[in-house]
Amino acid sequence: MFVDYRTGGDLPLDPVIDLYRSCSLGARRPIERPRDMADMLRNADLVVTAWEGDTLVGIARTLTDFAYVAYLSDLAVRETCQRRGIGRELVRRTREQLGPNLMLVLLAAPEAAGYYPRLGFEQHPSAWVVRPGADIT
Repeated sequence: MFVDYRTGGDLPLDPVIDLYRSCSLGARRPIERPRDMADMLRNADLVVTAWEGDTLVGIARTLTDFAYVAYLSDLAVRETCQRRGIGRELVRRTREQLGPNLMLVLLAAPEAAGYYPRLGFEQHPSAWVVRPGADIT
């Protein structure tokens, strides 16, 4: 089926939550808190989506300064549509929108860690995270 790629984060929330539920990323996103999901979309700097007809099959959600670095915070492809190049195309189009001079950074889910080197990502040895509820000391 034809995949239609679109840019823009003004999306209906139900198809977005359905997409996240349909893949492993849903377990690590606040899909049970629709307001937070809506804020994630609204506050993203760049959103690229993949559609098959009326069905959202993929999303790349990015936060960036548009000058130096971009954080690809979400890359999700509906599980039934994986292994068709949709994720690769979402990343390619994201990079195209950002331009060649920006560094693209992401935190990979453990089960997806082997995927990103195939797209040209290099593993970085010193990423650090402060989890929700943790104190800054």
